[in-house]
This record gives sequence, structure tokens and C-alpha cells, in this order.
Amino acid sequence: MNSKTATTFLTEHLRHKIGDARKLCVAFSGGLDSSVLLAGLAELRDTTLPEIELRALHIHHGLSQFADDWLAHCQAFCLQRNIPFSAVKVRVDAQNGGIEAAARTARYQVFSDHLAENEILLTAQHLNDQCETFMLALKRGSGPAGLSAMSADSSAHGYRLLRPLLDLTRERLEEFAAQFQLSWIEDDSNGDARFDRNFLRLGILPVMYDRWPHFAHAAARSALLCAEQEALLDELLSESLTALTDEQGSLSVEGLKEFSAVRRSALLRRWLALLGEKMPSREQLHRVWDEVALSREDAQARLVLGDRVVRRFRQRLYLLPEYQPLKDQIINWDPCEKLMLPDGLGFLEIDIDPRTQADGCLIRQPHADEKVTVRFQAQGSIEKVGRDRARQAKKLWLELGVPPWQRDRIPLIYYNDQLMAAPGWFITRQALTQNNEAQWRILWSVA
Repeated sequence: MNSKTATTFLTEHLRHKIGDARKLCVAFSGGLDSSVLLAGLAELRDTTLPEIELRALHIHHGLSQFADDWLAHCQAFCLQRNIPFSAVKVRVDAQNGGIEAAARTARYQVFSDHLAENEILLTAQHLNDQCETFMLALKRGSGPAGLSAMSADSSAHGYRLLRPLLDLTRERLEEFAAQFQLSWIEDDSNGDARFDRNFLRLGILPVMYDRWPHFAHAAARSALLCAEQEALLDELLSESLTALTDEQGSLSVEGLKEFSAVRRSALLRRWLALLGEKMPSREQLHRVWDEVALSREDAQARLVLGDRVVRRFRQRLYLLPEYQPLKDQIINWDPCEKLMLPDGLGFLEIDIDPRTQADGCLIRQPHADEKVTVRFQAQGSIEKVGRDRARQAKKLWLELGVPPWQRDRIPLIYYNDQLMAAPGWFITRQALTQNNEAQWRILWSVA
């Protein structure tokens, strides 16, 4: 294949893969794959589609002693081709699932933070990468969803991601790079067989390719078939999942009980995926059902999945963040000042003219000897206005329908050690005015 034919093939291939997308950001490491992708798109822009808005985004992980040299190479590569270039430095926490996983997480966070509106991300994974991903999923014992490997067109991370080279082999990309006279970076970490992907790439897959030259194509075909099966299941289960899920994203336990164990697990997987959770293991799914969904009604069962937790309340499952514990906090408050609450709970403020607001919590003003504090845990009996007798705090929250994980996140107004109000929920008898006492309205605004 001569250089002109190679150029035509690559640009036509990319034109087909990007479709009507025109605002493109290439994740540019400077390696062979992303260099071919970026050079091919620049050629397409310069010869055929001048309306393409193309730029490169380089992520500086700082893991190699050559990282600064790589950044300089990428910058020069883009300058030569009139491609806008930007770089973002990240810190990789190796304790976050290992270096490979942590670096990947850091990259996707950068993409999420730095993509412009309506901009599409393009990455340069190729057919051999797809084969490696499939084999790694097989090693983990993944089901059809994991074995689907990488999608050529997805929006799993909250933005559109295209992988236009996914059906081309690395050897084909090397041919393009040689004919286009490209120079690229060789990452020194790619020779470290301690990493699973490198172990496959260096020691296992070359032997398999030698015996079965079309193995990468076969693995990619299996991944595609798995993806099609998952898409079919998504379609078949969509109606049931919609019926079981409410506006808050919680899932009906009673509704799930009507299904077989296999269908129930499939619905649980899709519910978690719908809420952006990573694919759980088979054991984790069983624990969600056995330890949380089927726990005693009065149990506060929970199961941690990554940085979130599955909990149950009133026969519904919830996927929640791990909240900062607040129950022991006591915050002194000068009501003349707006009070910022901890852990993103918004702020409290006072309206001294209660006639101007219809919402908020209307209570008497404190006496001179009463100190105002904000707390997050109520204990003992509470004399709620509107009830004929006091109720224990736990029973009152249950009566009001407040889930256990929210009970320690509602600001409680105290005068000295007397509970006066939970803004938005109730006031106590002790907060009522007597003998024309002055009032104020407490407003809780959630950030």
C-alpha cells in the first residue's frame, strides 16, 4: 500500500467512524495509536472536512521520569499540524485499585472535567487492545457485560466516547505510522510484565497469534456477540426496571421478589448501572439481595460498593454515597449570621420578619440566657407540635418517613439543651410563643 493509498484508506475509515461528529477532542498520549488517530483526523480536516474542530488533550501522569519529555513531544506534534493542544497534570493514587486502575480513573475524571459542551472524546484503542480487554475480563470471570469489552461508541461516562480504530490491528497502525513518517513515544512501563495487560501482551498473546493468526478478530467477534446479548437483555428488561424504580432512583424489593433469581440479578445489575455504579461481582449481587434486601425490617443493613453503599428502607433499595458522620457535631450559631452546614448540607439563616416568607420554620426567638446551637442527633422524647404526646426520636423519624441515613443529616435547632425545631420537618412545643413573644423564621437552604 503506497502512502497516498494509506492516507485515503485512513481518512475514509475515520470519516465513516465519526459520522456527523465535528467537535472532536483526541486523548493524546503521544504513543503509536493516538499519534495515528490524531494525524489521520488532521489530514481529514485539512483535505475533506474543514468544519472539523479538532484539538488534543494530553494527561501528564507523572509516573515516568520521561513524562515531561513526552509532554514536549506531544506539544510539538500538534504545533506541526496546527492542532490546539492542552495538557493536564494528575496525581495517581496507587492505593486506588493499583496503578493501572488509578491512572485510568484519573484520566476519565480529566476528560469529564475538561470536555467542552457537545465535544466528543476520541481514544485510540485498536483491535489488539480489544482482545486484551476481553482476555482480562475472562480472567476475572466476567459475564456477558464484562466480556463485551470496549464499545466503539458509548456514553457510559456522561459524555460521548468514540473509538474509531477498534477494528484495526496494531500492525496496520504501524504501517500507517511508517508511511506517514510519524514519530511516537514508547512508554517504558509497557515492558513491565508485572501489569496484567503487559503480561498478556508480551508473553501470552504473541504465542496465540502465532498459532491462530485471526485470534484477535475472533475475540473481538465474541465481545461483539456478548454486547449484542446485553443490549437485547436491556431491551427486554427495560419495562420491568422502569416499573420497579421510583423518581428517587430506589428499587422495589417486593417487586423483585416476583422474579426468578436469574432475572432478579439481571435487574439489580441494570439498576446499579443506571445509577452509574461499576459492574458488581456475582458475589456482591447475591449479598445485595441476601444481606440487604432480605434483612429484618428493623435492621439497618448496608453493603459497600466502591465509594457508595446499598441500603434499604420501607422495602426499597437505595444506592447512596458514604456520608460524613455528623451525629456528634455541635455547632454554635449566631443567628445574625448565615451558617454554612458541613458536608454539603447547605446553610441556615434567620428571617426576623416572619411575615415575608411562607416557607421555613416559625419559632420563638431565644431568651437572653439561651444559647443557640445546631446539632444532628435528637435523643429522648420529642414533643412535636400537632401530636398529643411525646414520641421517642427514632419512632418520630420513622413516623415522618425519614430514612435512617438522613436522620443524622437534618440540622436540629437547640436553645441550650432543648430541641426546638428540625427545619422543614417539625417544631416542638417548647418553640411555641407565649405572651406575644417575638418570633423568627429559620430557613434551611440545601446547596
